[in-house]
Amino acid sequence: MRFSLPFTFLILLISFFFHPASAQRKLVWSDEFNYNGHPDSTKWDYEVGFVRNKEPQYYTYKRLENCRVENGNLVIEAKKESYQGAGYTSASLITLGKQEWTYGRIEARAKVPKGIGTWPAIWMLGKNRTEVKWPHCGEIDILEFIGKDSTRVFGTVHYSDSLNKYQSEGKRPVVGAPYEDFHIYAAEWYPDRIEFYYDDLKYFVFDLKKSDKLSGNAFQKEFYLLLNLALGREGTLPGPLSDNALPSKYLVDYVRIYQ
Repeated sequence: MRFSLPFTFLILLISFFFHPASAQRKLVWSDEFNYNGHPDSTKWDYEVGFVRNKEPQYYTYKRLENCRVENGNLVIEAKKESYQGAGYTSASLITLGKQEWTYGRIEARAKVPKGIGTWPAIWMLGKNRTEVKWPHCGEIDILEFIGKDSTRVFGTVHYSDSLNKYQSEGKRPVVGAPYEDFHIYAAEWYPDRIEFYYDDLKYFVFDLKKSDKLSGNAFQKEFYLLLNLALGREGTLPGPLSDNALPSKYLVDYVRIYQ
């Protein structure tokens, strides 16, 4: 018996069964934020205090004013207020000690805030950061967004090369006005490369051979995930903060890890 299928339908069948990004992918971890209150403590921990880059915000611990789940979203809110010697507060969630991964698709659907000096991010660091220090542990910036350059998103890797020298490489495509709606930010991490996505746009591919060194490759080890809303100052990527940007809310609809 001979069957005849429309050509376009046949192509769809072939792409579904043979494309590596479809049938071979399995959801291994997620937070859909379909609850209310504090983020799930079995999945998330917090960074606390003045953590990096001499940023002006104090990252608080389990403080609903700065980090909460409501209306189906994770809300990270930066505020201008006096707290623990700081003039600003915000929050940074991490999976360190809860869950780490090597390879896979790391995907989040998020709505970034608008405002000069705001600096929301979705990113990853090597689990061995305290042992080998940054940048030798490697860093994968799936998303950075800055209010002063609000038509772009940033995808970047930071690492040390074969001579133990700091290197970074990335792209920042013009995508319009990402703060107006939710968008999907993702990195597909393979043994030989990392691909960066804004919705369906693949805008940057990093060759992992560039990070080979005598002690190995940082991007062949376990990484943990961070979600944070930082604030800028002179000398940082977003530049000085405008107080008019605050309070500022960074919304995350879900986070999903596929392998």
